[in-house]
Amino acid sequence: MSSKTEHSETWLDRIGIPHSIRWGFLGVLIFMTGNGVDSNIIAPHMQHVLDGAGAELVPTILAMYSLAALIASYLSGALADLFGPRKVMLWGFLIWAVFEALFLGALQTGSVTLVFATYFLRGFGFPFFAFAFLVWINAVVPIQRNGTAVGWFYVMFTGGFPTLGALFAAGTIPLFGGGSEGEALAMWASIGLVTLGFLIVWFGVRDSAGYGRLAPAEESAGEVVFSGLRLSLRNPQVLMGFLVRLINTAPEFGMFVIMPAVISDDLGWGQSRWLLMTSIIYASNILLNAVFGAIGDRWGWTRTVRWFGVVGSALGLLAWWYVSHWVPAGSDWGYIVSVLAGMCFGMLLAGFVPLGAILPALTPTHKGAAMAMYTTAAGGATFLGTAVVALVQPWGGNVGVVWAFVALYAVSFVMTWWLDPDQSGQTHPPSIPRTE
Repeated sequence: MSSKTEHSETWLDRIGIPHSIRWGFLGVLIFMTGNGVDSNIIAPHMQHVLDGAGAELVPTILAMYSLAALIASYLSGALADLFGPRKVMLWGFLIWAVFEALFLGALQTGSVTLVFATYFLRGFGFPFFAFAFLVWINAVVPIQRNGTAVGWFYVMFTGGFPTLGALFAAGTIPLFGGGSEGEALAMWASIGLVTLGFLIVWFGVRDSAGYGRLAPAEESAGEVVFSGLRLSLRNPQVLMGFLVRLINTAPEFGMFVIMPAVISDDLGWGQSRWLLMTSIIYASNILLNAVFGAIGDRWGWTRTVRWFGVVGSALGLLAWWYVSHWVPAGSDWGYIVSVLAGMCFGMLLAGFVPLGAILPALTPTHKGAAMAMYTTAAGGATFLGTAVVALVQPWGGNVGVVWAFVALYAVSFVMTWWLDPDQSGQTHPPSIPRTE
């Protein structure tokens, strides 16, 4: 492994992708593509397989999966600080691959208990893999490019989940014969994608910052694991940043629950067009993740989050829901207009990207703890999104769910006024020596 000096900067470094961990971004893209294969089909698939009383428990199974992702998201940051990001990424891959195979086997048995247990445990996989790499990024990148680097991470994260994952599902389900069997085989194939993503990271990334402990040597394991919680209690800005990030993508995951049936069945566009709609909407988000990261680095991280992220996403969500219902159901031109409205939501979600730079900047001497809270919120958004559906849908219907998410965005708008990070880089500690 050869040393990299500050003066051997490459074009990747200049656009915000640290050269020494460049293959990690590709690995995350492919891993998250595999993770996203079932994102738009899992709810109806389980309801079909677990027919009867078991089908009624599907929202609960999805909510508990999201809870697992929430717990793992916190632990990913804390454990990466304690053992190094590379080792945590290995754990994430093993958990995902093993329990995905067991989950698919459990579906064949029709056992609700086995399906619940295996899918819950699989929920620990992707946060360990993806968010440990985000900690690695923050250990390597200069603060002046932090927002842009986080933006590129989300280009890869959302590029795979759900965008390319949904496209993979749309292409492979008909190839495997369609219907429930085609869906099951597509999910089996997703294990291959996840494995490929892991191998790219494992053999392609050699930066020394990810190989060992990042936390201060004098802190005990318990102190490192619980440092994020202590930090949130002591620093109100970190707590506010955590809550804003928690709300950030909750509507995205909530819409994954309610929109498949709405678009496919209620509005008559079918499953293939729903999968295509999802791919287009979140493809529009991909490159704008990097764009809004760069905008935040120049215009201000908090200002970008407040106006593009919070306000923009709330308006985009309302546009997606109402435009889809205002146009003639099943019509070709109505479908196109609905996709365009959904793209407004997808693009403006990227306005939240600078939050990944804000939290560590709020407490530069405890970046690992701050990132633990950030990754917890990112994973917790899955739980919050599905939980809102489970709580609101029975009495408010789908439209009530949409307005509940808009109300959460209004709360996060107020919270952004407490976020005041230092973007000057003056408090940034010396960079960790790294090798390629």
